[in-house]
Amino acid sequence: MQFLLFGLSIAAACLVHSASGTCDKQLLPDLTFTLNGANLEWPCSSTKNIYVSSGRYISKNVIATRLQIYKDEAFVLTPRYKPGIPFTLGKLSLKNKECQPTITPFPCWSLQEEGNCQALQSAVDLFLDAHDILWVLDVGIVNTLEQPVRRCPPKIVAISVKTGKVLKTIDLSGLVCAASRLQYLVVDYDKDGNCFVYVSDAATRAILVYDVVNSRGFRVVLPKAVTHGCSSRDVLYLALVRKSCGTTVLYFTYLSSGRLFSIKTQNLRRGSAKGTVVDVGSKNGKIVILGTDNGSAIFFRLKGESDIYMWNTETAFSTENFLMVQKGNECRLATQVVPGYKRLMWVLESNFQDYIQDKVGCAGASVSLHPLVKTCEA
Repeated sequence: MQFLLFGLSIAAACLVHSASGTCDKQLLPDLTFTLNGANLEWPCSSTKNIYVSSGRYISKNVIATRLQIYKDEAFVLTPRYKPGIPFTLGKLSLKNKECQPTITPFPCWSLQEEGNCQALQSAVDLFLDAHDILWVLDVGIVNTLEQPVRRCPPKIVAISVKTGKVLKTIDLSGLVCAASRLQYLVVDYDKDGNCFVYVSDAATRAILVYDVVNSRGFRVVLPKAVTHGCSSRDVLYLALVRKSCGTTVLYFTYLSSGRLFSIKTQNLRRGSAKGTVVDVGSKNGKIVILGTDNGSAIFFRLKGESDIYMWNTETAFSTENFLMVQKGNECRLATQVVPGYKRLMWVLESNFQDYIQDKVGCAGASVSLHPLVKTCEA
């Protein structure tokens, strides 16, 4: 059903657009938002002044990298990659007609305090589950692009998007080692309604599995074949797919790996990947997984390229089954694609490559949030 809805929304939104469109071309101007570190909500002007004077707020260092959408609200992450980021989890309204909406800390300011291990330190991924719970992965390390500082142990925080109440905090310190690099998380429910969280640990070639109901977790070490041909254990992407038959499957791959793999979540929950990991096929390049439609479709792009593709996992993993769903531009690269507001697929994109190299200038990063729109030839 999700796959069908996406196809319909793409067809409805398809607009005439020249191949030489500029970076600021807005296909759907009423639904295109620019996210900027200068547009943050503060309790009062004096608080903002204190943050500025103390170096805890440097607007150009703020960049939104991940999001989830609930009804007409978008929840975005602003990881503390650099100093001066006042909060790492925020939200904004998609009903706002302003092209540069204000980002508000979520659920509150007190949960954003750097150095307070009860609060979020640097959130790098988030997942909205079917029960309207927002799961946030906090690695506990700040200033990762400059001079990394471990403030707190890594954790997962579950927050109700309806009430803003913190429902659960999961300490991951017992599941990681000094070398661990936690990057992505997804949340799944078994047939009995029990909740499980999966987190990728790229450095140790593992997936952390946490049984929320029983408050226990374990590591599943992936087969060595997963890193075959990898120049490094760089980025370990996860994508949770729901097949039409009802089975949930976790797809995963390293950025530098030449192959895509999968495992049924029922096997992952048993604690072993031996004999249950499937080699899905050879990749046609270094792919960056961007998200799913909460059904059987996976969205991705090639490293360094801005065109976005969709693959229906019910079909073979081959180029003839990859559908280009957005022609990109030379200025921004997508970091996530999610379903949401107005039953559309949404894309978050930025000049993250410039941000990493400290080339964004005083205005900060260029971040855009808009519906995923397949452009048509004139």
